[in-house]
Amino acid sequence: MRISQRAQHIEPFYVMEVGKAASALAAQVAQSDAPMIFLNIGEPDFTAPPLVQEAAARAIHLGLTQYTPATGLPELRERISAWYRSHFGVTVAASRIVVTAGASAALQLACLALIEAGDEVLMSDPSYPCNRHFVTAADAAPVLIPTTAAERFQLSADKVLEAWNPRTRGVLLASPSNPTGTSMAPEELRRIHELVNQRGGITLVDEIYLGLSHDELYGHTALALDEQLISINSFSKYFNMTGWRLGWMVVPQALVPVIERLAQNLFICPSAIAQYAALACFEADSLAEYERRRAEFKARRDYFIPALDALGLTVPVMPDGAFYAWADCSAACEKLGVNGSWELAFELMNRAHVAVTPGRDFGQAETGHFIRFSTANSMMQLHSAIERLKVLLT
Repeated sequence: MRISQRAQHIEPFYVMEVGKAASALAAQVAQSDAPMIFLNIGEPDFTAPPLVQEAAARAIHLGLTQYTPATGLPELRERISAWYRSHFGVTVAASRIVVTAGASAALQLACLALIEAGDEVLMSDPSYPCNRHFVTAADAAPVLIPTTAAERFQLSADKVLEAWNPRTRGVLLASPSNPTGTSMAPEELRRIHELVNQRGGITLVDEIYLGLSHDELYGHTALALDEQLISINSFSKYFNMTGWRLGWMVVPQALVPVIERLAQNLFICPSAIAQYAALACFEADSLAEYERRRAEFKARRDYFIPALDALGLTVPVMPDGAFYAWADCSAACEKLGVNGSWELAFELMNRAHVAVTPGRDFGQAETGHFIRFSTANSMMQLHSAIERLKVLLT
């Protein structure tokens, strides 16, 4: 069977490969005094709050399980619009919001609607691997631009200008970012967007962790800039609905019918049950619970990152959002006699029963010297992980 070149150009998602190895070992050590601690997958340990679960059950009971409009339930689009207004102080018309089968579907739709074969899209290195693969799947080329800790691992307008060429279609940014948890300074984002606009390009911003911001300086949606920018968001992270596969995108009004046409053909519609459940995300009790959980994520960050630093797993930039720690593991590799973060990940898995993500998924800019920890786990588990790492590294 001949495999398409498109499929062959998509690299494996190595975090999942590591996860499979960790799960296999976890089964062997489950009854030991050191069961596996999973700090490798970016998935909240919280599940959907009670009102959301009840809304899903009610939808099933009432038979609200048939197709919805391809752009999503009108009432859900209205509630997302109201959330932007109340949470971020930004007016976003419900008619510009398209509900999708997860943020992944939103990114796929955006790429298919706006990117031609042979185009180039500028992205930061390190960055979330699947984002660049969506560009590749649209027969375009992601161009990874190395970033540094001094730049908060984010693109600058100067670097975008330097990399721009006749094939460049636009930029795909993430704020807060996976794997670093860092956000773009609002003024730098404005400079980039203005530069892109001047060249007739597109600005795509992955904002799926925006609800999990911990710093008032950065916790603002890019949608405040203008109505030409495209924002991708999700119910997975802040709203704790990972497996429900529900997200949304905010696009210029003129792009809505294009996205709708593509969505009708590719997905028909997002899950009806997930959409009816998501309506309850915006109830006062649910929003209060989400804010309590956000505070818990911040408390975990505030404990875990200094503890990593003390072990020589230095986090060069304190993340202002999400639930990740992007740690330089050079000293740990030297101490344990391993070559880079890939080998270190398996060393920590096998010797400490702590699963982490090596940097190779996230780009090529010194990523072999970094590992990503997910702090989307209980404080008790984080304390246990630090104690186990301490035995190996001190």
